[in-house]
Order: sequence, then structure tokens, then C-alpha cells
Amino acid sequence: MLNFKHITLRRGARILFAKASFILHKGQKIGFTGANGVGKSSLFAMVKGELYPDAGEFIMPPHLAVAHVAQETPAVSCAAIDYVIDGDQELRQLQQQLVAAEQQGDGIKLAELHATLDIIGGYRAQVRASRLMDGLGFTTAQEQQPVSSFSGGWRMRLNLAQALMCRSDVLLLDEPTNHLDLDAVIWLQDWLYKYPGTLLLISHDRDFLDAITDHIVHIEQQKANIYTGNYSAFERMRAERLAQQQAAYQKQQREIAHIQSFIDRFKAQATKARQAQSRIKALERMEAIAGAHVDSPFTFTFQEPGRMPNPLLNLEKADIGYGDKIIVKQIGLSIIPGDRVGLLGPNGAGKSSLIKVLAGDMPPLTGIRLPADTLRIGYFAQHQLEQLRLDESPLWHLQQLDKQASERDIRNFLGGFDFQGDKVLEPVKPFSGGEKARLVLALLVYQNPNLLLLDEPTNHLDLEMRHALTVALQDYQGALVVVSHDRHLLRTVTDRLLLVADGKVQAFDGDLDDYRDWLNEQKKTAEDKTVPADDTAVSRKDQRKQNAERRQRQKPLLDALKKAEQTVEKYHTEQRELERQLADPNIYTDSEKAILKQLLERKARIDKALEAAEADWLEAEERLQEADLAQ
Repeated sequence: MLNFKHITLRRGARILFAKASFILHKGQKIGFTGANGVGKSSLFAMVKGELYPDAGEFIMPPHLAVAHVAQETPAVSCAAIDYVIDGDQELRQLQQQLVAAEQQGDGIKLAELHATLDIIGGYRAQVRASRLMDGLGFTTAQEQQPVSSFSGGWRMRLNLAQALMCRSDVLLLDEPTNHLDLDAVIWLQDWLYKYPGTLLLISHDRDFLDAITDHIVHIEQQKANIYTGNYSAFERMRAERLAQQQAAYQKQQREIAHIQSFIDRFKAQATKARQAQSRIKALERMEAIAGAHVDSPFTFTFQEPGRMPNPLLNLEKADIGYGDKIIVKQIGLSIIPGDRVGLLGPNGAGKSSLIKVLAGDMPPLTGIRLPADTLRIGYFAQHQLEQLRLDESPLWHLQQLDKQASERDIRNFLGGFDFQGDKVLEPVKPFSGGEKARLVLALLVYQNPNLLLLDEPTNHLDLEMRHALTVALQDYQGALVVVSHDRHLLRTVTDRLLLVADGKVQAFDGDLDDYRDWLNEQKKTAEDKTVPADDTAVSRKDQRKQNAERRQRQKPLLDALKKAEQTVEKYHTEQRELERQLADPNIYTDSEKAILKQLLERKARIDKALEAAEADWLEAEERLQEADLAQ
């Protein structure tokens, strides 16, 4: 249980949030939301013991194992899989003790250590680490590569795998999807859903939050409020609360106006002076209700792109790759006005390479790229953040695009991307990743393209900016091709999906849920194609027979796993409903004491039953995995 009692946090003289009180219970999965800079990461630092509240008290039981993703990765030469296994610190300590016991010839100690190693699953650590790496997109060959050989983004994946490797009681994840592609995001979502500990998650991906969280802590206007349910439930409850707050505010304003009118009319009259004074005191005692408003500093739209030739861009018999290596073969693709295309496919299949060829950033190895004469491309990719002039300001960057524009007009335009006041004159170098991404998007929007090519445009953007971008793209009248791990963005701005896989680009007949099923089927097919290690060839007929026999043997295990999953989901649903009822302030009145007692007793029973069901679920899954390994 993590208990936050009247917590106030400051950054310098500025209050991030004040008097925040909420309790996070074992096994809950809590999403932390709010604009960048409101204090989400500072709150995480407090849980890690790196920061202390300026007021209030944070209470956490001792000896809890808290895991988080390291922000830096040392350029060490050890194998990547060994680096991941380092996340299980208890395992590493036991291994060191084993070496010492062997050197001392202490047989009794060795037996004790091996028993403990068996209890914590130490003999399966290599398999566990390998599965984590596979889920996050690493190949088997990459497991043995030195950590120093990986790029920054892949090192962050290694840090994430290391945090997941820890058998933690509390897991802190701050924007874990930023360096992942869609396939890895889907895998991580499934892994976190089954995580048995307490999860604290900062994310700006609403689909990711919806699928995992059962509570939301939202920070805004220097307050932190907890809501029961996932992100969509939070949005509904927040909207209702804001509507109630606005109604109460308007009612209070009418009451204040009425009282003030009486005071203004009668305070000078001797016969009414006492009444006027009492109303003045009433106004002073009245607790002011703030007007409800939603903070969204982003207001921008794409202008009409003007001339729209048809087609805008063609690729004919194009091979895409690097050097002698062809990644995608013989692409035939035509982009026409009004196209809204989302690119799907496994990591490394060629989605970003295809975007680069469409943008003209790299030529096809063979074939033809045919752009229309009046084609104007707006291209967003992560490497463009590095091409900003770090010593120059947002104003300067816009002035390079339009020498004739007035400073006032540019300031107004940049204001829609939340570059206000002196911020438009500050050098870009100290800007956060989100601010740099917003500036690149501002430059792109200003150029009024008729074809948008977006490669992971939402990285580093908070929920409000993602929403503003989504709305702007929905109204955009040009053509759009996008690669994104943000499924909400893909669902709401595209109407056609292309699958880049197995060296081909083809239409994907289905939606994002179907794509998830496709990924699972691909993984299953890859496992079924595993050939025996010896030289004995197995015919397709024999292989199918073996697979059928294996599935038949595993049927009881699969049935047990399915039953366990259904039980966990049932108790989760009951738990959420009870938490919703207990969140109602009316239940704590004297007249409802009997009902409150029943709810609390039932909640205790459900919590205990859920804990047991989750243990059964994990045991069923482990048995199935062990059966797979034994085949």
C-alpha cells in the first residue's frame, strides 16, 4: 500500500500540486496523467526515494522491491541478455553467494542456495530474459551482442527489459512506449496486464492506458485527483465533475451578484446598514468555487492545401533497401488526393524506409518514383528534431520559411503550439523532446503541404497535444501516410491500412484488433516451423501430426489457463464496481452505515479472491510455458 497524505511538491518556488491525498493498493494499475511539467515524474522520484515532499507525508511499507527504467545505459561490453538478467538483483546476489560457497567447499550452504534458486525460478532466468527481449523486438542473435553495440533507442528497450526482469512489488514506468513500435507496444500491453504487482504508469497513449489501468491519478491546476476505472472512464467522470463544478460556479456567481447588489444599494442607509454588513461578512466567508475549464494550450489547423493533382505520387516496381540488401520488393503504390493510409508491419520490415522513399529522402534501389509537379510534402520523422538549429529560436525557424511574415503573425501562429511570450525567442537547445517535436510539427503545418508523411509523430507529445494533432489531421484535406504506435491516432485519422511484411506491401483486410491477431498468428507459425536440432528430416505430414498431438496434450493446460483468465476478469469487474460504489460520498453518511459495512466486507472478500485467482492464473501460464519448453 502506498499512502500519499496531504502531499505538496514544489519545483523551485512553483507549486506542482498541493494537499494531494490518495492510497494505492497492492495489485492496482494506476495511470498518471496531466500536461508535461505538472509533477508526474517528480511524484515517481518521490516513490523511488530520490525526492521528498515539501509538505505532507508519503508512507510505503519497508522492503518493497521497486523497479523502474534507468534513463542512462552504460556502454558496457557484456552480452545484452546478461544485462537484462542483471535486473533480477536477488538472482545475481544468489549467484555470487554460490560462487563463494563453492570456493569455500561449503556443501550445506550450496544446497540451501540451490533450493532458494529453485524457489525464485533462477534456473529459468535465461528463458525469461529471452522472452522479454523477443517481445520487445530483439532477435535471438542480438541477445549475445554487447550492449555498447546498440543505438540509443534500443538501449532504452534493454533498460525496459531489465526493469521487467526484476521480480518487483512496485513497477514505475515513465512513457515506456516512446521508443517502441506498434508490435512491441501490443506485447508490452499484454505483459503489463498480467503483471501481479502494483503498476504506476505515466503514458500519453490513451489506448495503452485504457487496456491496462484500473485507476487514474490526474494532475491539473495544482491538484491531484484519483479516479476509479481506465482512461476512458476517467474522461467521462472528469467531464461530469467539471460540468457540476461549472453549474455550481454559475449558481454561486448569481448569488454573489444578488448579495453585492443588496450591499451596493443599502450600505449607506442607516436602517439597512446592519443587514448590509451581515451580507458583506457572508461574502467573506463564502468559499469561492473556481470556474471549470479544461487546460488545452493547443489550437492549430491545416489550411486548405490548394492544388491537388491526381495522383500526387506514384511508386512503380520499386525495390527498397540499403546497398545490396532489398527489404521490400516491387512496390506498386499510388497516393491520390484524400488518401488516409496507415502503415503496419513488424519492426525492421521497411515501414520507415518506405516513408523515406515516398518523401524523396532516399531513392529506390530499382523502379521509379513519380511525383506530381505541384506536390508539396510535409515530412515528419524523429531525425528531423536533430536538424533544428539549437542556437536559434522558434521565431527564427519560422522566419526562414517566410521572410515576408510579420513577427506578430508568426507569434500568433506559434501560440497555437503553446510557444508563448518570450518562449518564441529562446534558443531551441534546452527545449524538451516534446517542445522540439511541437516546433517541427509547427514548421510542417506552416508549409501547407498537400501530402503528409508522418513517421511516429506522437513520440514525446502529451495527451492534449496528441488530441489537438488528431483533430487537425481529421480536418486535413490533403493526403496522409502515417506510421505510428499510437493506435488511437491510427484509428481516428486513417481509413486504409497497408501491411509491410515479408518483403511486400499489400492491403491489410481488417482493423487494428485484427492486426493484433495477425501478429499472434505469425508468432505461432514461426514456433510451428521450428525444425529439429538433429539431421532427421520431418515431413510436413509428420510435423502436422506432431503439432496436433502437442495441442491435444496441452488442451487441459490451455483450458485451465482460459478458466483462470475468466475468473480473474470476473473478480476485476466486481472489484471495480465495488470501488465505484465506495467512491460515492453519500455511502459514508450515518444512514448508510449498514450498507457501507456490507460493501467493505464484500470488497475484502473480492480482493482476497482476486489475489488467489491471479496466483492460479500465473501458475497455469507457467505450466503451459514449461510444457512448451519440454516439447
